[in-house]
Amino acid sequence: MKSKIVIGLDGAETGDRALAFAKDLASRMDDCELLAIYVIEWSPFTFQTAEENAQRHNRREEEIALATSRIVDPAVKALKEAGFNASGLVRHGDVAETLNKLTVQNGGTQIIVGRASSHGFAKRIFGSSTQNLVMHADVPVTVVG
Repeated sequence: MKSKIVIGLDGAETGDRALAFAKDLASRMDDCELLAIYVIEWSPFTFQTAEENAQRHNRREEEIALATSRIVDPAVKALKEAGFNASGLVRHGDVAETLNKLTVQNGGTQIIVGRASSHGFAKRIFGSSTQNLVMHADVPVTVVG
């Protein structure tokens, strides 16, 4: 059975740890594809004028291009140079929901993410993206410490 591991990147050390873990895991498998995904947190629930919406759309496109060139493309390049079958995506949305949705849409069999070490009152009340992903994902999630 072909495996497709999705790696949740965050542009930080936690994403690097997830990437390293995914590489190690994939190297132990016969037929494995890697998909690196970066989700830009974005809420669609904003009321704006038509002009503001046009500016917002342009900003979204700029953010996607920047995240692709700075985070996803270098990760995919490194994976390919290491001999892996790899690709990448950048999208806007709720991190946990979007990562899960893209995993399912792309035939992912597992998600690997890094654990952020943020603490505080807001996190205890609202939870983290990682916690939400673990609780609601349609495939197994590995959280790398």
